[in-house]
Amino acid sequence: MSVKAIAVNPNAPESFIEITQPMPQPGEYDLLVEVKAVSINPVDTKVHASLKKNGLQEPRVLGWDASGVVTAVGSKVSGFKPGDEVYYAGDITRAGSNASHQLIDSRIVGHKPRTLSWAASAAIPLTALTAWEGLFERLAIQDAGEDKTLLIIGGAGGVGSLAIPFARLHSKVKIIATASREDSAQWCRDRGADLVVNYHDLPGELAKHGLQFVDYIFILNDTDGHWAAVSQLIAPQGHICSIVENEHPLDQDALKSKSAALHWEFMYTRSMYQTADMARQGEILNEVAKLVDAGEVESALSETFHGLSVESISKAHEKVLEGHMRGKVVVEF
Repeated sequence: MSVKAIAVNPNAPESFIEITQPMPQPGEYDLLVEVKAVSINPVDTKVHASLKKNGLQEPRVLGWDASGVVTAVGSKVSGFKPGDEVYYAGDITRAGSNASHQLIDSRIVGHKPRTLSWAASAAIPLTALTAWEGLFERLAIQDAGEDKTLLIIGGAGGVGSLAIPFARLHSKVKIIATASREDSAQWCRDRGADLVVNYHDLPGELAKHGLQFVDYIFILNDTDGHWAAVSQLIAPQGHICSIVENEHPLDQDALKSKSAALHWEFMYTRSMYQTADMARQGEILNEVAKLVDAGEVESALSETFHGLSVESISKAHEKVLEGHMRGKVVVEF
């Protein structure tokens, strides 16, 4: 039996091609998963852009977020067996999920929410892990009192859609989210934001609500564009976390005088460096699945394409590249 996959075409890196590969055998910690659905994220389009720029020697299978069924397990795997329904955000150093079958390290895999479809489940892992790690491991908002404020820049995107309810459920902070359109603002309110402001003049918008400083800032888009406002708004001894790499040097002078901290959140750090605590990602995904099944958190799925094909993967990439997307785009096989 072979694996069907959609890969970046080495002869024309701007496009995808269908390829066939031999069925892989799981390593000692691996699960072999029959993939049922994948979600396309900005990481997909960024990696594709770098391949277009730099070229590649052989077809590269992209895709990280996925849901599917375990068909085989490695010798050191615990907690999973063939037939288990799972979801995961993948590993940026390995072949991706835009394929009929995929190998994935069991330690970064969670049991899929029972109440969700394959598509809705695939929309969760990468954004959930990014939101959870950013809020609770980098910013540590769970330790903050109810007098503290959290500003989420990009509240209606994939990560923001989960960061808002996570902060509501697991902290006492006042949650402020940015949105540019009224439908996006309502999306943020529906998920638990206490206040929604337009991002075009953040200091001015927050001043209308009597806020000169905020204690925690979670930057989910355009770090460069928001940096001047973020530097002005961060409270003395406050904490900033960004998930978006900067293209230009970030002026740290304001942070220095305020003794403010800047954290980076990259969800793939644990699997990329095989950190001692990488199994924490599997635990987080299991905790998130419980929140979903309890009705506390919902999937941010907003659009679904169908079938594992060059056309569906291409269309999903185009959708993500348009930007200003509410929620997540998924391809269900």
